[in-house]
Amino acid sequence: MAQTPTQRRANQKFAKENEARMGKNIEQIKKKVPKEQLKSPISPVWLGVLGFIIFGGLVFEALSRIFGR
Repeated sequence: MAQTPTQRRANQKFAKENEARMGKNIEQIKKKVPKEQLKSPISPVWLGVLGFIIFGGLVFEALSRIFGR
């Protein structure tokens, strides 16, 4: 099965990065590898929806108790 151009580019990039690592110890490699930014497992939109459901419900309940009879 032939490689697609996308696969070929990815393989070339991987080979280039591996060649740069050859002959170096683990500490040198780990220093140059950037740490990934921690990514939230839930998107900000869903956090907003969840916050609205929880805190919005509390606000509506408080208003109904204050102004309700």
